Amino acid sequence: MRVEELQYELPSELIARFPLERRDESRLLVIGADGPEHHGVRDLPDLLPAGTLLVVNDTQVIPARLLGHKASTGGKVELLLVRRVDAAVLPAEAAEPGRDGERWLAMTRSSRPLRDGATVLVDDDLAAFVAGPADAEGLRPVVLYARRGKTVPEAIEGAGHVPLPPYLGREDEPADRDRYQTLFARVPGAVAAPTAGLHFSDGLIAALRAAGVTLATITLHVGPGTFRPVATDDLDDHPMHTEWFEVSARVADQINARRRAGTPVIAVGTTVVRCLEAAATGPRDRRLEAQRGETRLLIQPGYRFHIVDGLITNFHLPGSTLLALVYAFAGPEPVARGYREAIAARYRFYSYGDAMFLPRCAAPAQHSPGQGDPGDRP
Repeated sequence: MRVEELQYELPSELIARFPLERRDESRLLVIGADGPEHHGVRDLPDLLPAGTLLVVNDTQVIPARLLGHKASTGGKVELLLVRRVDAAVLPAEAAEPGRDGERWLAMTRSSRPLRDGATVLVDDDLAAFVAGPADAEGLRPVVLYARRGKTVPEAIEGAGHVPLPPYLGREDEPADRDRYQTLFARVPGAVAAPTAGLHFSDGLIAALRAAGVTLATITLHVGPGTFRPVATDDLDDHPMHTEWFEVSARVADQINARRRAGTPVIAVGTTVVRCLEAAATGPRDRRLEAQRGETRLLIQPGYRFHIVDGLITNFHLPGSTLLALVYAFAGPEPVARGYREAIAARYRFYSYGDAMFLPRCAAPAQHSPGQGDPGDRP
C-alpha cells in the first residue's frame, strides 16, 4: 500500500489533548452496511449480541519517560524505556552490596550524543549507565541501577513520567497516571496505552456482562513504534517495530471454541488484532495457539484475517501502520468514509478521543506478499 493513500486532513482542534471526565462518555461511530451510524460507547451492550467474546489487552503502561542529566557535564538527557532485558551486573563505579540493577533497551535523546559508558543521573534514587550502541530499531542498552535501598521498579515508579504521545503537545500531569491506563491493566511493560480500552468503565463492563458478553485478556506490550511515522513511500519497505505478546492456553481455547460455535470474537484495539493474528497457526483453518514471544507483523490491505470478527478502535494518525490495519480490516473506502463523517461531526481524535466499531471486511482485496503476509509469520 502507498502511504499517500493513508493521508487525511484533521483540524488540530479535534485532537483530544485531555480525557473526558468519565471513561464511557466517548462517542462511538459504527461502520455499518448502510454507512456510518452515530452511537456512544455506552451503547455497546445493545450493539453486541449475547455470546460475544470481547478480547482486551491487559498490558500496563509504565512511567517509562526518564528525565536526567549526564554525570560528567550536566547536559540534559531523556530516556524512554522500551523493553526490560534482564537483571544486570552493575558497572564497577556503581556496584554496591545489595544494589539492584536491570538491563533495558531504551530510546535516548540528548543535546549532544551519548557515548558508550556515560552515566545518566535521573534523581537521587535512580541512575543509568549507557552500555552500548543503538540497534536497528534505534534502541540502546542501558543498565538502570537504584540507589538508597530502592529496587529498580520502585525507582522507576518514583522518577518516571507517563510517556504521553507527542501529538498531545503537553507534559504529563498527575491525572494521567490513572487515565492513560485501562481498567484491565495488570502486566507492566507498555510505553503506550492500548487506547481503545480506555473507554471501558466499571459500569460499562458490568453492563456488558449482564448483556451476555464475555471478556478475555491477552497481553501485548505497546512500543514506541506505534507513534513512529512511516518514512517510506510503500508500506512493504517500512521497518516494523517489535512488540512482545502472550496468549494463554485458556484464552486460546476460549477463542477457538467461540469460532467453532460461530459466535463473534471482537477485538478491543489494534494491539489485540496484531496479537491474535501473530498467534494464529495452521495453513488453512487457522487456530489460535498459546504463545509468547515477539512480533513484527505489519497488516495492510490484502491481508486475510483469521481470528477476529469485529474491531473497536480509536481514530488513528494519518500515514500510520495502525490506520493501514484498520483499512485492511474493514475496507479502505468504508473506513475513509467513516473518518470523513467523524471529522464533519466533530468527533475527538487519537489516544484520548472517541472510538469506532468496525465489522471485518467480508471480501478482502487480493492478497499480496510482504511483511503482512500470513505465510511469512514472524
